[in-house]
Amino acid sequence: MAPVAGLRALRRLYSVALFLSQLYVLSGRAGSLMTTKHSEPQSTFAKSLTSTSTNTPYFKEAESTEIPSYVTKCPSNGLCSRLPADCMTCNTNYSCIYGKPATFDCKVKPHVHCVDQNNHEQENFTINMTCQFCWQLATTDYVCTNSTSCMTVSCPRQRYNATCTVRDNVHCLGNRVFPKMLYCNWTGGYKWSTALALSITLGGFGADRFYLGQWREGLGKLFSFGGLGIWTLIDVLLIGVGYVGPADGSLYI
Repeated sequence: MAPVAGLRALRRLYSVALFLSQLYVLSGRAGSLMTTKHSEPQSTFAKSLTSTSTNTPYFKEAESTEIPSYVTKCPSNGLCSRLPADCMTCNTNYSCIYGKPATFDCKVKPHVHCVDQNNHEQENFTINMTCQFCWQLATTDYVCTNSTSCMTVSCPRQRYNATCTVRDNVHCLGNRVFPKMLYCNWTGGYKWSTALALSITLGGFGADRFYLGQWREGLGKLFSFGGLGIWTLIDVLLIGVGYVGPADGSLYI
């Protein structure tokens, strides 16, 4: 009987253990379900926060109040037809006849104020000018860069690449800044009259050559007594006609 009672007790213990294990499993599933249900709104809220934080607010871009640099060249409330070329935009017609008067429709640029003959402010107007490209203008209508590295006294005369800019009050077709080949035309401050006077009076001692910066020729004339007078006479003629000039290649004043 005792073995039978022991077996029954073991079965009861086994049943109780099995019941407790199933209860534990069920309680764990319910907890996970509750956690999921509570976490879903939180994750949704977090997502909404995240999406809201990543969306940058829209602000209308403020209009630029910076005044363009060309405004400094434009006189305020002056005649529109007399404005500099940088202050207006014109509808140019390249089919006009070269050298003939032409009329073009123009409009002032932003921040530019001008008036007509009756002192009324206007934006659209017309200008009259000669039909020609900017590089065809007279030399007095544009300003070019100068070169101090080319030789002005040479045969043939040397040229250099210059960048020329049209003056503000001159109107023309095409680019207002253009390249041009010009003859070397600069001076180092040497006077032709001084060089000639030194050649006539002190040429035998090489004073004229020293003045022009030609030290080797000056020393040659000094120690040869002006080439016994022959070199002195030749230099007087060469300086007089302008064939011998400053050593730096510049022009006389």
